[in-house]
Amino acid sequence: MVGNLNLNTENIAVFADYPDVISVDELCCMLHVSSVTAYKMLKNEEIECLRIGHVYKIPKVNVLKFLHLIS
Repeated sequence: MVGNLNLNTENIAVFADYPDVISVDELCCMLHVSSVTAYKMLKNEEIECLRIGHVYKIPKVNVLKFLHLIS
């Protein structure tokens, strides 16, 4: 356990090569979804992200939370 995050290291290791803040393209690769689906998920706030102009920045930790790999 790191801080208040309960880490499941086996499942999280799959995403170890991704940076801490990912792009929509990287999100698509991580989740094996289309860019249309990824943008819908972000717009519907299923995954928390930052939007700077037209660019989405997604903290990897938020993707892990979405997948219920951490609490």
